[in-house]
Amino acid sequence: MNAPPAPVSGVAALRPNEAPRTGGGLRRFLTERPPRPERCGLCAAVVDEARHRHLVDIERRSLVCACTACFLLMDQPGADRGRFRAVPGRYLTDPDHRLADAAWDALRIPVGVAFFFRNTVLDRLVALYPSPAGATESELEPEAWASVLDATGLAALLCPDVEALLLRRTAAGISCHLVPIDICYELVGRMRQLWQGFDGGAEARAALDAFFARVESLARPVGGGDRP
Repeated sequence: MNAPPAPVSGVAALRPNEAPRTGGGLRRFLTERPPRPERCGLCAAVVDEARHRHLVDIERRSLVCACTACFLLMDQPGADRGRFRAVPGRYLTDPDHRLADAAWDALRIPVGVAFFFRNTVLDRLVALYPSPAGATESELEPEAWASVLDATGLAALLCPDVEALLLRRTAAGISCHLVPIDICYELVGRMRQLWQGFDGGAEARAALDAFFARVESLARPVGGGDRP
């Protein structure tokens, strides 16, 4: 639960039943400011908050909002050798993956969702899962990595830094998708916002179900010739 906001300096000193004056410097505390628009991280152009694309800043290991022009520029052949890399929009699923419950247990991930991607700066695979604290990294043994990578053909298709292997364990089994990396962090943020109690709570579980329903509606079965 969030802590209550600290009292604004000046307002807390008012005497009981005294109405605050809206003149002078106090007005700036009582007037709602309009939200700042989302801007492109490269050229600072305003972007559509709901529909813009993202780049990965591999030096800072962060996502950057991008306008259409900058995204297309970074999506050109050879641009992936620079600092910024365009996040592709493909979704793939592997209904024939061989990841079993025993392999999942070896991952030692305390929740039923995890995503894996190759970080080129660290020169290794990274495993993360959503938690009340945000994206939490899981330290895995090489054998555990192999159990994931060898169980699906999607692993060989992953574009470093910008795509992830997204896994979910439910009572029905383990699903496996290749997805854009930005939606994984979208999921992390949503879970952090909604999480309650030990298991996340009903609202978080409903949001998780809706998220994976959207992923499944966008994903196509993996096959020959799949490209970003």
